[in-house]
This record gives sequence, structure tokens and C-alpha cells, in this order.
Amino acid sequence: MKIGLDVLGGDFAPKAALHGAILAQKELPKTDRIVLIGDEEIILAFLKEEKIRADLFDIVDAPDLIEMDEQPTKALLNKPNSSIAVGFRMLKHKEIHAFASAGSSGAMMVGSIYSVNTIQGIIRPSTPAYIPKENGGNCVLIDVGTNPDSKPDVMYQFGLLGSLFAENVFHVKNPRVGLLNIGSEEKKGSLTTQSAFQLMKDSKDYNFVGNVEGRELFRDNVDVIVCDGFVGNIVLKQIEAMYRVFLKRGMKDPYLDRFNYETYGGTPILGINSTVLVGHGISNGNAIRNMILMSKEIHEAKLAQKIKHALERFALNNV
Repeated sequence: MKIGLDVLGGDFAPKAALHGAILAQKELPKTDRIVLIGDEEIILAFLKEEKIRADLFDIVDAPDLIEMDEQPTKALLNKPNSSIAVGFRMLKHKEIHAFASAGSSGAMMVGSIYSVNTIQGIIRPSTPAYIPKENGGNCVLIDVGTNPDSKPDVMYQFGLLGSLFAENVFHVKNPRVGLLNIGSEEKKGSLTTQSAFQLMKDSKDYNFVGNVEGRELFRDNVDVIVCDGFVGNIVLKQIEAMYRVFLKRGMKDPYLDRFNYETYGGTPILGINSTVLVGHGISNGNAIRNMILMSKEIHEAKLAQKIKHALERFALNNV
């Protein structure tokens, strides 16, 4: 397979992206290729400096950069030679099988929707995060910022997307899906969460186990936690902040190490017709490496196809 990498995206680009590509290339089988998408002159100069053969990669010249503060739709239209725009053109025409970037998350979402399109039946694509459980394994938190004003039917679909992700990428059998709320009782929470609960409790599409309180985030009570993107983003950034506090205070523990964003590298955009991963803006070489390897794993799990089939079953069940 071919994995496209936006070399210009991220706070420490292009060096971090290229370091990550070099690390990942050493672990991938020879049948896989990393496609470096960015300023060709800079890429070749870096590889020469690092004494890395350029023919180990495919290199596609895309000298323009979409900045983090640019309006995504306008930027994609006005900068057709940007690394993100070129990457999505290649993905659309199946010149690459997956595309990863630590650049503008807004541009990555817009590019996903308008280049490879959402899967029919998906109301809104979503992005998950991974929360380490205290006794091992990971819990999927969905959504973490893409949809800050999610309606109940959208949150119902988050349960389906998160369940399929947990099953096919984390290999959890019959994942337990919970709804993040301020209490375990059915009538707790806002009108939105109460309405979402009513939809989810009768679900035949996944294993819904009820409400989950914030204090249960790290326990092994559920495998998927559903929330709207506003709440999910606050939860995720609070976890990141606590991890930084632990590091500053010199607290070391194998469990705490699993909260390092580098471990996962990037998160997929779920609900689109291809494999797209978005990395943290501060990604270093190791994070980029893991994002590339995660791209391969998600593509080979055929996650997009399985989501499509699940939506087709859902449509038939509701005829």
C-alpha cells in the first residue's frame, strides 16, 4: 500500500515529519511505500543531510502550506499546490491508500468531506481519542471536537462508529458502549443526552450499557464513551494537562506513560470513504512514525468498508 504524508504540516515540520517517515519506513514491509508530499527541494536536502536514500520514498512536490489559522475551505481552493490539497487529490484518485497530516485539522476535515466524501448515511464524520484503561487496553472517546453541537441522532451514530473502531482496530469483541453523563440514571443530564439515551438504549447496532460518569473514564466498565465534541474536547485536553503536570512533578509510571500522545500518533476521521489520520500539531518524529503505522493498520482493517456495511444494515433495519 501507499501512505501519503503531509511533510509540511505541524509545528515542527518539515523535520519532525521527515524524521517520522524515516523511522516508519524501517518498520514497514518492502511492499509498502511512504509518499512524501511537500516541498521537493526541502525533502531531498533533508534526506541527503541524514544520509537516507531518496529512492526509499515516493516524493511529490507540493510547495505551499495551509496555515493553522486559515479558513479551511478557502485555503484548499486558493492553494491547490498545498501539501494537504495535493494529498487529497491523490487520495481521491487512489494514487495513495491513506493520508496523514499533523497540519490544519480543519483543512483535513474539509478535504475529507469534499474529496473522498462521507459514507452514505453518515450524518457527520467524527474523530475519536484513545483513553488508557488502568488495567490495560484502551477506551475510545468519541467525539473529541469535530462536532461540538451534536444532536441525539448524531450521538447515536458516534456509538456505532466508536464500536466498529474498537472492534476492528483495538480488537475488542462486542465493545461496550456508554454515554458520558453526570449520573448513571436514565433521566440524568441535558435534554440532548436524555434523548440520545432513549435512542441508544434500544440499539440493535451495538452493545449499549448505559450512562458513564466522568470518574469512570479510566476504569474497565466500557470500551467506547460517547459524548458531543464540546465535552469530548474538554475531557481530552484536561487529560493532556494532567499528564503534563505529572511529568513536571517527576512522576513516572508505566501506566502514565500511556497517556503520551506520541504513543498513538494520530486519530482517524471516521465516517468517510477512505483512511485519513490527523496528528497533534506538536507532533515530533516518534508521533509521526506512529501515525503512519496506525494509518496502515486502519486501512488494512478495512474500517471504512465495515462502517459502510454497518450503515447499510442500519438502513435495512429501519425501513
